[in-house]
Amino acid sequence: MEIRTVELEIADLDDFLETVDSVATAHDVTVQAFDARYVAGRQHLERAVELADRAIARGENVARDRSVEILLYAAGRRQIDRALEMGVSAGETRAVFVIDGTGDEAAAATALRERLDGDGWKSLERSATGTSGDHFEWRDSATIESFFDITEAERAATDADLETLVCERVALLEVEK
Repeated sequence: MEIRTVELEIADLDDFLETVDSVATAHDVTVQAFDARYVAGRQHLERAVELADRAIARGENVARDRSVEILLYAAGRRQIDRALEMGVSAGETRAVFVIDGTGDEAAAATALRERLDGDGWKSLERSATGTSGDHFEWRDSATIESFFDITEAERAATDADLETLVCERVALLEVEK
């Protein structure tokens, strides 16, 4: 799995999504873009991919598209419209891309960067290949706590970090089916 974080100016969301999909198809990978404020860290995304793949393998997936299933697990929600809040939107945005699949993930990451730059999107890539939390400086704790319904009381009752609490929410989606 490759993870890339970029700063983007998205003028047309549909055009942007078509570009992302064409890169994914060309390199036989799945690419999912997230609003960076909602991503707790690498472990959060790894767990979402793992659980989405397990649901697909068991025939229990909600979405037909693997990238959407990954989004559902990352968001800890079964409703696609609610999970989309965690996706990117038009305008200036900071995004985290998950690039995963049986194809050439590194080549897909390079192609994605080239296409984003070539199609007129301003992008500033930051590598996120380190350990959990190393390259997620754009996350917003208040946004994450609100989105995942993590209360102050819950934070006070445990010494678990925010990413661990989010991973618990992601795992609970399996139980709630």
